Amino acid sequence: MQEEVKVEVRPDFLARQAKAQPVQALAELIWNSLDADATSVNIEFEPDGVGGISKIVVADNGDAIPRAEAPQLFKNLGGSWKQLRLTTPRLNRMLHGREGRGRFKAFALGEVVDWKVIYAKDGTPFRYDVAVLEQQIERVRIGDEAPTPGAVTGVTVVISELKRHFSSLQPQNAVQELSEIFAIYLKDYRNVTITIAGERIDPDRAIAGTWDFELAPIADDDGEQHPVDLEIIEWRGQTRRTLYLCNEQGFPLSQVETRFHVGDFHFSAYLKSSFISELHQDGQLDLAEMVPTLVASIEEARAKVKEVFRSRAAERARIVVDEWKEKKVYPYEGDPVTPVEKAERQIFDIVAVTVQDASPEFSDTASKQTALHLRLLRHAIERSPAELQLILDQVLKLPKRKQKELAELLNETTLAGIIGATTLVADRLKFLEALRFILFDYEARQKLRERSQLHKILEQNTWIFGEEYNLWASDKDLTTVLKVHRDKLDPDLVIDEPVKVINKSRGIIDLMLSRAQRRHRADDLEHLVIELKAPKVTINAEHLNQIEGYALAVEEDDRFNRIEGLRWHFWIISDAYNKQVEARIKGGPDPQRRLILRTDRVKIGVKTWGEILEDNNARLQFVKEKLEHRVDDGEALAFLQERHRELLEGVLINDDDAAERSSGATQGDLETSAGE
Repeated sequence: MQEEVKVEVRPDFLARQAKAQPVQALAELIWNSLDADATSVNIEFEPDGVGGISKIVVADNGDAIPRAEAPQLFKNLGGSWKQLRLTTPRLNRMLHGREGRGRFKAFALGEVVDWKVIYAKDGTPFRYDVAVLEQQIERVRIGDEAPTPGAVTGVTVVISELKRHFSSLQPQNAVQELSEIFAIYLKDYRNVTITIAGERIDPDRAIAGTWDFELAPIADDDGEQHPVDLEIIEWRGQTRRTLYLCNEQGFPLSQVETRFHVGDFHFSAYLKSSFISELHQDGQLDLAEMVPTLVASIEEARAKVKEVFRSRAAERARIVVDEWKEKKVYPYEGDPVTPVEKAERQIFDIVAVTVQDASPEFSDTASKQTALHLRLLRHAIERSPAELQLILDQVLKLPKRKQKELAELLNETTLAGIIGATTLVADRLKFLEALRFILFDYEARQKLRERSQLHKILEQNTWIFGEEYNLWASDKDLTTVLKVHRDKLDPDLVIDEPVKVINKSRGIIDLMLSRAQRRHRADDLEHLVIELKAPKVTINAEHLNQIEGYALAVEEDDRFNRIEGLRWHFWIISDAYNKQVEARIKGGPDPQRRLILRTDRVKIGVKTWGEILEDNNARLQFVKEKLEHRVDDGEALAFLQERHRELLEGVLINDDDAAERSSGATQGDLETSAGE
């Protein structure tokens, strides 16, 4: 006679237990079989005759539940016999579930679930059936038992009235994910077999490597310390790169949605702790992101995963690099010495190997072509991300997906940041050294023209006057400066008369730099007006009168003074000044800073090129020492010629030399184009 048992929980609670992703639902049924000491679990799909699936069948050879215990076990959700044990009764294997909820995950797959149970009673196999309908999920129908001589013990779960086609459960899609879920269990218990549609789940065949780490323990609210371990498995096939939250035995209880930018590696990470087990038992594991101590462990695990696969990338790169060195196409010689050289070399190896893996034709090209491509990559990495992107896209034809993966990887590595920052610092050190040469070398300074050469070079390198300033105007009269300045002062300002400068029809300023900072009360604007003099010019009283005339014009013109926080700094810069200027400085408001005038809004001062260069070198000195950076005159001048060739003819490059170099460069460009 059939017995009907009512599950003593609310139907909506049962319905929540029945929700899961298809593979996760199937995994719960497998775990139930393993917890019953099954050594064989077989999943089959019964076809519906029209190319689909009509039933999912999960059969095991475990120790099934005796008929007398079935009503109580189904009736009391959460009253599983597993709560009283840590291991299985017969084979003493570690248990996965303890709440008895897993059986209801079958309803994530179908609307009808039948359990065909065969257990041993006094040495004789007996069979009974259990049936549950999703529409009456709280009602469990348990049939009478009957002897079945010769039958093998175990449970067969039949799921019918499937909710959809479930292509994700086909072996080609499900084996990898199930391998990830059961990898640690199958490694520990070698006599267990799991098959799906005849294909055995064998993590050993799919595993490329494993790593184990002990992480910082987690302290719970009572102060108890819970050990935390991390196991990382690299897979040979593609996977979703998942971080599983596991109990202390490594059985996945949940997973964290997280992204890893570690190149073309496929892995699963298993964070194991009794603290995770407690959260799972308390129903809090789905809120893992809100538990700070667990979040800290997750971040530590992420960092360890990145460390492992960056090391793997370097290891894989070494093999490829050794081949390039043998063919003499590798664009570096010798070992890197400074931290920057080491960072550049590591980034180059990662990028170059990624390109080779993603573009099979890259390794099939002739050695000469490969050498050219590798040199282009090296140059781009040393110069800028924009150049690297251009070469990957237009020259090496790297697929967009791979470009994106590579960009994400480089964005997360400190090496790229080191290279970016140090390239900037190194370029500035070269610029300062070259500027020092053209300012103080006797022949160069005699040829250097103020407005057409020095002015134009500094216009492109305003950082030399302070990182906080931006160029607003160059070689403009004060009326034009006022127009540029109008939006900050007053958008409705009418400019119908020129700014008047004493003894001048119009005052032309060399450079005007600006810094704007948002304060709590109002805009705080600061302008720096620079009057440049070539190093061969000695500043005299006439020059001071010029800069003072600009300052006075600004201070007395109400149109420049419509913001309370507006301040002006006027500098006149050369390499020397005469006795009259020296006297003005000594009698000024701040001789140490060479100020000759200071009011609430305006400061006027004298600076020397030596002072400007020393201030910049002082700012860069710390980084310079850490980079072990050395610049000789030849290297610095070559850098300045490359950046400002058109402005330095007659100072560093004779016209004939420039023409010859230009011709050579054109020829080299043609040869490169032909080679490509």
